[in-house]
Amino acid sequence: MSKVAVQKTTPETVLDDYGRLMRMADYQHHLPKDNDTALKINISWHHWYPACSTTPWQLEGVVRTLLDDGYPPELIHGCHNRTVVVSARKGEVANKHKPVLEKYGLRNIHLYEGEPWEVYEPKGKLRVLHQIYPNGVKVPKRFHGENIIQLPTMKTHVFTTMTGAMKNAFGGLLSERRHWTHSVIHETLVDLLMIQKEIHPGLFAVMDGTFAGDGPGPRCMVPHVKSVILASADQVAIDAVAAKMMGFDPMTLDFIRIAHEDGLGCGNPSEIEIVGEDISEVNWGFEGHRNTFASRGQKLIYWGPLKCLEKLLLRTFLVPWSYAASILYHDWYWYPFIGRRRVKQALATEWGRLFQEYGA
Repeated sequence: MSKVAVQKTTPETVLDDYGRLMRMADYQHHLPKDNDTALKINISWHHWYPACSTTPWQLEGVVRTLLDDGYPPELIHGCHNRTVVVSARKGEVANKHKPVLEKYGLRNIHLYEGEPWEVYEPKGKLRVLHQIYPNGVKVPKRFHGENIIQLPTMKTHVFTTMTGAMKNAFGGLLSERRHWTHSVIHETLVDLLMIQKEIHPGLFAVMDGTFAGDGPGPRCMVPHVKSVILASADQVAIDAVAAKMMGFDPMTLDFIRIAHEDGLGCGNPSEIEIVGEDISEVNWGFEGHRNTFASRGQKLIYWGPLKCLEKLLLRTFLVPWSYAASILYHDWYWYPFIGRRRVKQALATEWGRLFQEYGA
């Protein structure tokens, strides 16, 4: 039976709580110590916005636990991807990941800077990626034989209702052209999980819900203090439990249901062993289908009346228009006029004060 650990936490105890959480989920059983271990950091925005990206205490809690339990520091590294609209270099500073890695003397790998990528031929049958990328699916060469720990946050998403461990692999495993897969995003996440299981000897996820985001994620959300953290070796199960806590039926979310049906993990909460906190009555009542002006436009192209123009608009020389539109909306309009006010409110909370202490 798949196991998911859930732990309530506080700013004063969070680093120790991450260790307790990971050990409850039997993480050492799933991550061989003699392999390199990649910490797949999530940067959904190059600004700090609560619930949007991996928290510094999430990263530090995982690092400290690994080191305390005898994982060699020379075999641990932070791992970053980038997108056409989000800078990982800016984001690792704004979200205070870089100071954590430097504090413990760990390598910091940016997958698009000198790291080779190669075509990977999966042993299992792909659902959609062979159609999206007819010349082959390229993945980072260094991932072969590495353990990986996914570091998502608890938040909703405009395309997948909620996003977690499975979606966290989206950035690391696919190139910058991964937006080509948005129209079949659920099947894509299932394909990527199958690939992860083939190339990684150890696969684990640690999810931060100290701040949780509701609304049109992964960026334009309303953050809520929830003070909870999760861990599991089953990427499907941890997403299912997180979805249930947010108020969704996990088996109605296509990427969870399909992965469950394909035997890649357990998406039915009644079949998951949940250790730690009793979450049987937890329902945050989040709404995963709200949109921004930008996401409405995207959905018109991916699933609406503009579907016939998808390839022209997003896969030809015209595509820079979409990058510019996203940057103008999110960085020049939404963050200054809406997001900054919410950031100020979040910084006044106990978790916001802890964030300000990092890298001081």
